[in-house]
Amino acid sequence: MRVLAVTGGIGSGKTHIVNMFASLGVPVYFTDDRAKTLYDTSDRLVEDIRKILGDDVVECGRLRKDIMAKKLFADKELLGRVEEVVHPAVIEDFKRWRDSYENRGIPFVIIESAIFLENPALVPLADKVLVITAPLELRISRVQSRSNMSREQIVERINNQWSDSRRVEMADFVIVSDEQKALLPQVLDIYNSFGYGNR
Repeated sequence: MRVLAVTGGIGSGKTHIVNMFASLGVPVYFTDDRAKTLYDTSDRLVEDIRKILGDDVVECGRLRKDIMAKKLFADKELLGRVEEVVHPAVIEDFKRWRDSYENRGIPFVIIESAIFLENPALVPLADKVLVITAPLELRISRVQSRSNMSREQIVERINNQWSDSRRVEMADFVIVSDEQKALLPQVLDIYNSFGYGNR
């Protein structure tokens, strides 16, 4: 089963474009959503996180995500240690999910992740990478419209992520989501070339 990774920074329009692929029948694995599901369903992952963060992070066998978030926000070293157990669990989950689509007549599946290229463990999962880019001010206004973050917080988040130019250097496909150029023809070009033309 061929895999297309879709990535882009906050406010790039990534989710909208992924949903366009989904409307064409392409299954999508949202890494953040699946990680949250694993927090609730994987006893092994919960136990691994408890060993790192302490007993107070687990209550009745479930992760206290509020306590977990406070601890990770305050300590980058702890965050790194948690990521070392979460990322392998997500990769294992993704592989099971991907393999479930074998022999079902589906041209490819998508793995969506904002940090796909930043995480070397994820990169081998994909055959090709699609990067979504957008102008800075448009990205800021998109995030402001859907969250309570201030402009300063949004800019800080953007600055902490890879730049569009760095991602584009590693991309096989690029879609510019600037609300000027039509998106559907760009999506269809990738769908046709990657899904069928290169099999």
